[in-house]
Amino acid sequence: MTRKYIDCREFPSEMSCTVAISADGEEELVEAAVQHAVSVHGEHDTPELRAEIKKAIHEGAPAA
Repeated sequence: MTRKYIDCREFPSEMSCTVAISADGEEELVEAAVQHAVSVHGEHDTPELRAEIKKAIHEGAPAA
């Protein structure tokens, strides 16, 4: 099974966040990324945010 990941560096922000989150499943990854976006970046958990996160998911492990 190929891990999926999302890299916060792809979303410009004032804090220059460098977090990358990975998971085996898309649902788990979206939940973790939404929690990060809400708690760290002050975003609101909306269907639009979740759709944006789903579009940014990559296959394979993030580069070290």
